Amino acid sequence: MSFHNLESRSIAFSAMCQAAYLVDKIATTGSCPDTVAFNASLQSIVRTDSASPLATFGGHESLKLGYKTAIAQLGNENNTRNVQVTRYVAGLIALERKLSSNAGTLNLLGERINQVNRQLAHFEIDDSSVLSNLDSIYRDLISNLGPKIQVNGNPAYLQQEQTQHKIRALLLAGVRATVLWRQIGGKRRQLLLSRGALVAQTKQNLLRA
Repeated sequence: MSFHNLESRSIAFSAMCQAAYLVDKIATTGSCPDTVAFNASLQSIVRTDSASPLATFGGHESLKLGYKTAIAQLGNENNTRNVQVTRYVAGLIALERKLSSNAGTLNLLGERINQVNRQLAHFEIDDSSVLSNLDSIYRDLISNLGPKIQVNGNPAYLQQEQTQHKIRALLLAGVRATVLWRQIGGKRRQLLLSRGALVAQTKQNLLRA
């Protein structure tokens, strides 16, 4: 079954927005506002053989935050767009382009993700040891591929190791969502030229959450 359709792309784009939103909130407040969304984003990293884009992210309920964020970013009703989220999504798209053209890094990424899967036989996805592993994957394989994503926030929180691990794990989840988005036909120009259709589809997704 082909998933080269608007519904699947809206799901993947919302997952990108969800990861970016959580990065912003953790960086600025020091805490995660939505544990379900956080865990779903991280779980998507290790779901490499899901039956559908929706299954990758655990269903509509797990993407409720992402749907709301995508609608706010693209619809911009009542001037609700978050500039930091826009920056982070743009950064994810730039990193994905570098990653997808680097076969060696993609192979290494697959091997490292398999290690995380083995780790999950003993720990939950949000365990500190798993977060540390995801952090190191992002630092070792992704962040140096292109212009680094500069995360803005409260220095008191950004200096905490656990906060850093959560942020890099979420950026890795964001890259994973962006890879999927691109694989099913996602393109930057659609975010400008097909914005209305994407917002309408995402609102339909949100009704199912």
